[in-house]
Amino acid sequence: MAIQLGQIAPDFEQDSTHGRISFHDWLSGSWGVLFSHPKNFTPVCTTELGEVAKLRPEWDKRNVKPIGLSVDPVEAHHKWELDIHETQGTKLDFPMIADANARVSALYDMIHPESDPTVTVRSVFVIDPLRKVRLILTYPPSTGRNFAEILRAIDSLQLTDAHSIATPVNWEPGEPVVISPKLSDEEASRQFPQGYKTLKPYLRVVDLQAPGQ
Repeated sequence: MAIQLGQIAPDFEQDSTHGRISFHDWLSGSWGVLFSHPKNFTPVCTTELGEVAKLRPEWDKRNVKPIGLSVDPVEAHHKWELDIHETQGTKLDFPMIADANARVSALYDMIHPESDPTVTVRSVFVIDPLRKVRLILTYPPSTGRNFAEILRAIDSLQLTDAHSIATPVNWEPGEPVVISPKLSDEEASRQFPQGYKTLKPYLRVVDLQAPGQ
């Protein structure tokens, strides 16, 4: 069964470059970003893993733990880490799951039915502190993931969790947001004493700061 937004992220216990990991315990009240790779020693994923390591201050600012996954064993992961350090100029400081038995890949529906059964789909799962899946992205093998967009989406999720708002098209942290239509004007005035602008009765905008900024 496919993973759906809002459901509890499936728990698992699996070996990784940081030892044996029990996923729910490892999250430990943090946000999590689980992202998969088709296999080790692939060019696009090499650049992605380096970028995730370079973004450590951004993950920490948002209370996010990144964790990678590939179907190769731990020993191969450690060898790949050396290549990543050499070519991307950074050391991996987050765990890489060794999913040699494809258990986690199957649990998260990351094996495409028409592809090589040993190759995982390049998926991203954003998981909140309540262990609920809040965002799912899937990329083709040839297109590198945009981690700036993943951070932007996490900023939106964290901001909208804290307030009765949503973020509009192309929103970036620091830009105006829209007030939930569920709030009356009276309630909106109480929640946003700084004031807001009404463009339409259902479209009211207000300035708010994202938690990670």
